Amino acid sequence: MTAPRLCERLQAQTLAGRLTRSLILWVGGVWLVCLLGVVWFTDREINHNFDDELAEVSHRMFDIALNHVDSAAPQGQAPGDIQGPLILPSPGSFADADVLYQIVAPDTRVLARSAKARAEQFDVPLAPGFENTHAWRVYTLRHPTRALFLQVADPLHERREAVNRTLFGLGSVMAAMLPLLALLLRRIARRELRVLDRLMHEISLRDGQQLNAIALPGLPRELRRLEDHVNHLLERLSGALDVERALAANAAHELRTPLTAARLRLQTALEHGLSRVDVQAAIDALQTLSRRTEKLLQLSRAESSAPYTREPVDLALLANTVAQEFWQDERASERLDLVLAHEGPAPVALGDFDALAIALRNLVENALNYAGDSPVELIVGPGCEVAVRDHGPGVSGDRLQTLQQRHVRQSADQAGYGLGLSIVATIAAKHGTRLQLTSPLPGQSGGFEARLALMARP
Repeated sequence: MTAPRLCERLQAQTLAGRLTRSLILWVGGVWLVCLLGVVWFTDREINHNFDDELAEVSHRMFDIALNHVDSAAPQGQAPGDIQGPLILPSPGSFADADVLYQIVAPDTRVLARSAKARAEQFDVPLAPGFENTHAWRVYTLRHPTRALFLQVADPLHERREAVNRTLFGLGSVMAAMLPLLALLLRRIARRELRVLDRLMHEISLRDGQQLNAIALPGLPRELRRLEDHVNHLLERLSGALDVERALAANAAHELRTPLTAARLRLQTALEHGLSRVDVQAAIDALQTLSRRTEKLLQLSRAESSAPYTREPVDLALLANTVAQEFWQDERASERLDLVLAHEGPAPVALGDFDALAIALRNLVENALNYAGDSPVELIVGPGCEVAVRDHGPGVSGDRLQTLQQRHVRQSADQAGYGLGLSIVATIAAKHGTRLQLTSPLPGQSGGFEARLALMARP
């Protein structure tokens, strides 16, 4: 199998398989480290036990061996005066053990040794304690009352065999458990990841017609957070689809009437000759169509998912730009006043200049349409606030609460589409503020004010 295909196959493995493989590798690594620790500990303990046994045997047999030496020495000769080593049997109860030992004088002369003992087995310094040759472990013991030493030798291969037998038994059991552990880890991984399959199934069921939130019981904390994020995404997607549906519905609703009127007027004009009245009526219908199209485009711009910019906006310049558009109309210029209610330099807020201009334009247009002949004020300040105020008849408290909904107008007697305040409220929400409506004005019986408090530039 080539390297690219192997990498592709590894990437295509299930999450349960990858998790199982990782767990087996890590558990196997930990198992190996533990096995090495067991080897070290077992070797240490077995050698420690052998050393204890060797020291115990040496203490118990020293006097017994000396008795053999005393009895075997020529009459009237002390053990230290013996010229050659005496060959002694294994003393007493140690005969079956074939203990290898020798008794040594302080000048390293061997006074006696057991029958099977050899000089090369005790090739270690004459000092109390343990020493090793290439094949023997030697324990040297000094007699508490006599100037003699006892050396006892123990073969190292017996220790290695004991260690190997112990480790082989432990290793066999632990090695036999590895396949069982791998199978168990795989089953556990698959069982615990079933909830992920359920979550994936629930997500796969969501489409444009079904965007309700996912609610699966028993999810672990990590998947619960994933579920929350998916639900938040579904909520945003549902809102975006609602905007598209609403735009289509609004377009169908708002554009059908002026298009029909324009078509009928033009058809009538063609059938009866060009009538100035009919042509003017068709122009008015097309003008109405243009205004409604502009409102729908503003609504689409306000409610689109595209983020607004956050740039410094000079509110005095913004208000003056909007006012200039209306001052081009003589009737509006006589009623609209720009009021700068701030001290010092013009306030600067963070926002999207074009979106805020759309909001102010709708507020001024609403005020001019519904305030009768009363004056309208476009106010900048105090602080980073902009407001549009009129002194018309105002709005009742009950109706004031519904004005920000679509297709709700201040008065049925005035022409309009009921979209202006809905557009402004959406733009305000995307700027992190709220459209504040007040009617009647404080201390008056009428009047209407719409105010936006924007975020100041840091």
